[in-house]
Amino acid sequence: MKNPCIVGWAHTRFGRLDGETLESLITQVTSGALADAGIGGREVDAVFVGNLGGFENQTFPASLPLQADAGLRFKPATRYENACASGSAALYAALDRIAAGRARIALVIGVEKMNALDNAGVAATLAAASYMKEEGATGLTFPGIFAQMAQTCFDRYGDQSDALATIAAKNHANGAKNPLAHIRRDLGFDYCRHVSEKNKLVAPPLKVSDCSTVADGAAALIVAAPEVALSFPKAVGFRATQQVNDFLPMSRRDVIDFAGPKEAFARAYAEAGIGVDDLSFAEVHDCFTIAELLSYEAMGLAAPGQGGRVALDGVTRLDGRLPVNPSGGLKAKGHPVGATGVSMHVMAAMQLTGRAGELQLPDTKLGAVFNMGGSAVASYVSILEAVRA
Repeated sequence: MKNPCIVGWAHTRFGRLDGETLESLITQVTSGALADAGIGGREVDAVFVGNLGGFENQTFPASLPLQADAGLRFKPATRYENACASGSAALYAALDRIAAGRARIALVIGVEKMNALDNAGVAATLAAASYMKEEGATGLTFPGIFAQMAQTCFDRYGDQSDALATIAAKNHANGAKNPLAHIRRDLGFDYCRHVSEKNKLVAPPLKVSDCSTVADGAAALIVAAPEVALSFPKAVGFRATQQVNDFLPMSRRDVIDFAGPKEAFARAYAEAGIGVDDLSFAEVHDCFTIAELLSYEAMGLAAPGQGGRVALDGVTRLDGRLPVNPSGGLKAKGHPVGATGVSMHVMAAMQLTGRAGELQLPDTKLGAVFNMGGSAVASYVSILEAVRA
């Protein structure tokens, strides 16, 4: 074993957490992750915080974990931002520091308190993660950006409404079993397929049921160097970690080609020495249902234009050939943007160590995590396996 391992984790419930602040969320998962790993703050060499920011009036949260454990005092702590992939950016920075020999144990936190703003404020803050000279200048928010992707897909390959509703219904069925999820209701295909008083069009052709939720929450990981990890009761290793960034302006890309995610998956498979058929499950970035559909094509489950068929044929259901988003995904679990990448790795680690409760899949060997920032601009793909369960 040559790569760092996840040896502990913590995760708050996601949702509208009115009694919580950015600080309280950070301290909860800091204490929880340290306790889960059986260590104290003094044993941590560095702290990494993923946080988009702009929602709460606290743009410098890197030292807030010290509020949970004074043993973290004087340890280097840094905030990382890479849009909705900020959590994975923090994690990869920690892995790089360990690989460079500058740390043996690191604390990684992803956190966001989105509901500190009203809906208009949230939309404006998220829109700044687009190319403001083009998309932002036209007033596009992210529902509008992904609606453009969906409409382009419809125009090129035919109406995908049934497939998008199938993806939404699948993830809500999974999320209903996840005690940490924002929405714990199995909404069913019919609800997700049709416009209604509760399921209104947000940005045609996308409805409310096609969009991830505005949520608060935090997640944390303890990662350790390989020579240290084997002293912990559980360890989940990284077979591959690949980051790819594409052009920020959508005008410079075929947006539904998902070229960045496709490249990240290809590099991750090559690093791990595997193919898509070797995976036991995947947690992918379904900020909108169209993003999950295009992810099927990027990860090699389908040829371009055929991602909808993967959904309709049940390939990605819990009982399918490759379960995708067994946690409920961003769609049902929630998407507190800075927390998402860390959360996805926690969910994967739970699956691989047999700790996923009602969501547990049988005989999991390899899991993939795909976390995305912006309109498929920043793409992070991890391949994980249990080293010690």
